[in-house]
Amino acid sequence: MWRDRLSGFLPRPSKVLLFVVCLIPLARSLVLSLEAVNPVEFFTRSTGTWALVALLLTLSITPLRQLTGYSRLIDYRRMLGLFTFFYALLHFMTYVWLDQFFDWSAIGQDILKRPFVTVGFAAFVLLIPLAVTSTKGWMRRLKRNWARLHRLVYAIAILGVVHYLWLVKADLTTPLIYAAVLAVLLGWRVLHRVR
Repeated sequence: MWRDRLSGFLPRPSKVLLFVVCLIPLARSLVLSLEAVNPVEFFTRSTGTWALVALLLTLSITPLRQLTGYSRLIDYRRMLGLFTFFYALLHFMTYVWLDQFFDWSAIGQDILKRPFVTVGFAAFVLLIPLAVTSTKGWMRRLKRNWARLHRLVYAIAILGVVHYLWLVKADLTTPLIYAAVLAVLLGWRVLHRVR
């Protein structure tokens, strides 16, 4: 009986494994940034990339659940969403702290003058209420409005891909791959609704 009570408090092994796996990119980015020519730029770009990867993985949960019929996949969506915010926060803080040294006027000018910074900042700001309201308590408080609020994730994903596209100046292959993956994930949802 005590085992049943304890299991209610402890996360399932699969969630613990997912948590550890989601931290691997951070460890990798830290190690590789030490070897990079420009460590700050490398870490900024790396955390931004992993924020986008985590976001696309979060959006892939629903189609995978619908395709496989494995409903327990939904249990991992919140953790992936929070890791999206975690990497986006690291991305933003690296820019604010190590790149701009908390020069708020320079940051403000950057946001206003450079379109890729503008859309990236907008995506980050929109992520904040989703992270704050990710708990079951907020789901109960907001009721139907919770789902409406969390539909912002689609706009955030589009802004994130646009941010990446506008950032890259030469080879657009990688950001276009992210754009294609997002198009498939959003297209699946449209088709599923129509059906």
